[in-house]
Amino acid sequence: MKKGPLVTRSELRRRQAEEQAAMERNRQLIKRQSEEELREKEQKIDQFYRKELKKNKPVERTRVGERQRSSKMNAFLMKSIIIVTLLLIVVGLMVFFL
Repeated sequence: MKKGPLVTRSELRRRQAEEQAAMERNRQLIKRQSEEELREKEQKIDQFYRKELKKNKPVERTRVGERQRSSKMNAFLMKSIIIVTLLLIVVGLMVFFL
């Protein structure tokens, strides 16, 4: 009596295909997990440096710039005070003599 093979070639091919599919799923799962971990690390790093930038804002004003601004404002105010004083004197003279 001739016995048939314990496992046929088609059965071997089917098992091999299932194993390869399972390995591919595992590979994709591991890849997805590693990508998520990498993304989380990058987000933490970005958040850390964003906080650092908020703490250390770049200097927008300088001493020289502030001094120049102050002197321009001082000159403008002095001119306006002189003009207003002259106008008050003119109005006072007009009231006094008319």
